[in-house]
Amino acid sequence: MMKLRSPTERTPARGGRSSRRAAPRVAALRVAAVAAGAAVLLAGCGGGTGGNGGSSAPGVTHPVATDSPSSTGARPLPAPQPLADPSTRPGAPTAATGHATPACGNALRLATWSNSRLAMLTITVPAAEGDPSSVTAEVGAGAGGVLLFGSSAPSGLGAELAALKAHAPESFGPLVMTDEEGGGIQRMANLVGSLPWPSWMGANWSAAQIRQATALVAARMAAAGVTMDLAPVADVDGTNAPPSATDPDGWRSFSGNGAVAASDTIAYMQGMISGGVIPVLKHFPGLGGSSYNSDDGPASTLPWPTEQTVGVPPFTAAIAAGAPAIMISNNTVPGLATDPAGLSPTVITGELKGRLGFHGLVITDALDAKAVSAAGFDVPQAAVQALRAGADMVMFGLGPNVGAQTSATAAAIVSAVNGGSLARSRLIDAAGAVLAVRHIDLCHS
Repeated sequence: MMKLRSPTERTPARGGRSSRRAAPRVAALRVAAVAAGAAVLLAGCGGGTGGNGGSSAPGVTHPVATDSPSSTGARPLPAPQPLADPSTRPGAPTAATGHATPACGNALRLATWSNSRLAMLTITVPAAEGDPSSVTAEVGAGAGGVLLFGSSAPSGLGAELAALKAHAPESFGPLVMTDEEGGGIQRMANLVGSLPWPSWMGANWSAAQIRQATALVAARMAAAGVTMDLAPVADVDGTNAPPSATDPDGWRSFSGNGAVAASDTIAYMQGMISGGVIPVLKHFPGLGGSSYNSDDGPASTLPWPTEQTVGVPPFTAAIAAGAPAIMISNNTVPGLATDPAGLSPTVITGELKGRLGFHGLVITDALDAKAVSAAGFDVPQAAVQALRAGADMVMFGLGPNVGAQTSATAAAIVSAVNGGSLARSRLIDAAGAVLAVRHIDLCHS
């Protein structure tokens, strides 16, 4: 998701690395979240307004399947670290095989949850960072994530988030996420320190410097109660311009050189992880060279044969390096999928999970984007289709009717499962991915 401050600063310099690199609502939602098999009425719909804007400010302050894409030439990578169900524990051997069988696991526990409760775990609700208590009802109903919007976080954010999490039905509470990319897309730089635009980092900093700077920012984010960063941008786009309606990347991309983009994406990712924050790589399969910004209208990526060799390699490299979460774009992919990528089983299940072997958390971009509504989906319908396609978490932008949008989205998911158009097993898998990315063990929590 992207929303920028107004332009106030200079264009990033290209340096030495440029050549290489309330109560009624609470009660209603609680009932919806815990009543097994309860019928839930759809509470409204709408395509939304996109939730993201444009403009900018650079500058440094502190620190189905096809052939595999070609090698990126990035630095040697650490060994892959695939996610696994953290709650699987060995039990007694079976008589037939003599092998141990799981005595407990998250999937087994989640299978006992109601469809309503499972649905809520897959939904991320938006909130202003100055007023996180506005989504108390949604968190109380079991929302899996809270997405903070704003540009200046309050000094007491950590205490406010702790109070919010106390309303969650499970002890672990929701993921708390924000966009802390660098440059003009930073929500809480006043609390955690500022990063330059990624394009500046790509042109001037080594991978080690990027890793060190992002680790410091991540540690401060974690201390404030934020557990996930919707960054880094892994797109390959060398345009020396702020992101706009015609180019969603620009300075948000590390480089137009795929090897540099891959290396710096991994460095940013590793810094976040070392600081205690879960990074989310975006926007698969890559927005570099997009026809338009999907927040503002229908948009497409480069043609699929080109996208495979230009846009996909940084994601491939990061998956090999242990990427825990990936966001899917709302662009269509000519030659591969006619629906927005985040709603396409060909893109998510076929390419990302199948051919590339990604087993982490898959998150949609904002489903109230105009590209999604132009494709014929309101937010609840898009959420169902995204889960059916293989996504694990869905989100939408900050608007005036967060409660109604959340209720409608949860109700649509439940209705789809009850009606057979969304497999309950797929919903359980999605909920399991939300837990796995945080290493949450329902059997020993």
